[in-house]
Amino acid sequence: NGQLSVMAGGDADALSRVEPALMSYSKAIKHMGSSGAGQLTKMANQICIAGVVQGLAEAVHFAQSADLDTDAVLDAISKGAAQSWQMDNRWKTMAQGEFEFGFAVDWMRKDLGLVLDEARANGSHLALTALVDQFYSEVQAMGGARWDTSSLAARLQDRKRD
Repeated sequence: NGQLSVMAGGDADALSRVEPALMSYSKAIKHMGSSGAGQLTKMANQICIAGVVQGLAEAVHFAQSADLDTDAVLDAISKGAAQSWQMDNRWKTMAQGEFEFGFAVDWMRKDLGLVLDEARANGSHLALTALVDQFYSEVQAMGGARWDTSSLAARLQDRKRD
């Protein structure tokens, strides 16, 4: 939708001076602390997105494999605790195998590489993030480097054919 959530680190006074410019493309701006804290917060965001997208891809794949009405399944579960931005905006294209848009797998792998490097440095254990990063490498090998991150669904369909 063209509206970003800005997670900024650094001097709070400096941030307040540039806030009007940031609001031209942002729906929310949050000062996270000292320099670097915004980048680390963005990393936490990408960890969450990676897990949510993988879970959604598996749910769509499962519903299709079980010959369920995918529209009905996603309509039902989107009304409860499973609801997310990814579900609202990506399940239909996942189900249809359409991935030629959105946030590219290459970009997500770059982000997850930064996350995993930082995790090694700070002692975090991010098993799911590392696994989803591996899954994205498989999507790249399928020719999906520029596909949307929701293309994890294509990996599942490809594996079903094997």
